[in-house]
Amino acid sequence: MENIQYDGHVHTPFCPHGSNAPLEEYIDKAITLGYRSISFCEHAPLPARFPDPTPEKDSSMLSSDLEAYIKAIQDVRERYKNDISILTGLEIDFIEGFETETKAFLDEYGPVLDDAILSVHFINTKNAYGLLDYSAENFEALSKQAGGADQLVRRYYETVLLSISADLGKYKPRRLGHVSLVRKFRKAFDLPSDEHWLEAILAAAKKAELSLDINGAGVVKPLCGEPYPPAAIIEKAERMGIPLMYGSDAHHPDGLGQGRERLPEVKLGMPGG
Repeated sequence: MENIQYDGHVHTPFCPHGSNAPLEEYIDKAITLGYRSISFCEHAPLPARFPDPTPEKDSSMLSSDLEAYIKAIQDVRERYKNDISILTGLEIDFIEGFETETKAFLDEYGPVLDDAILSVHFINTKNAYGLLDYSAENFEALSKQAGGADQLVRRYYETVLLSISADLGKYKPRRLGHVSLVRKFRKAFDLPSDEHWLEAILAAAKKAELSLDINGAGVVKPLCGEPYPPAAIIEKAERMGIPLMYGSDAHHPDGLGQGRERLPEVKLGMPGG
């Protein structure tokens, strides 16, 4: 798919596990690609009492950087206003058991955001949290902790469904991020069929009037090789009338546009479009 005019899932130099390339490089690349709009959605700070399970403790933006992040995007939005529409967004983690903290964060910062994505990265298995997409080795360990790959897949999709039904207040994000992220290492593991789970997510998203992040990052992951969600699910979502928005999930300017060649021909939208 080449006719993409909006990227709704772009990271920034404020991401500890990403690139330190300046915002301007992302924007210039978006303009080169012919985009009309770009949405910066950095990983929002995690709840204060949530222990980041990664060795580097770098899953999200620091709370101390949040105000600077918002100001930086506001500054480039003004400078580039005649060239491209730039949105201030965040990727909000839905973490089971931390709904109250997440709602409080959204109540505080939601009014200054143009856009937001609700994603599941952290899975609670047997009262311990793990990061689903850190590495294949970590995925294997998390599977064992959950009682097997079948149980981990089940827990992931249960958590996505919880994110859809959760009361996170008036500023709850209206777009679901990479809803098949559990498939990131699918070529390395014997994962169970998850079509019924994805269909349940589509039904819940439709009922809740949420849109989907059509995420190209999985295409370039060597152990995945497909978008999040897979093409057949994207096509079914379109038939159901669920709004779809392309997201590169770029953590470096070179990542803008990634995965487009493996997306089915569906109608993609943009906020307000």
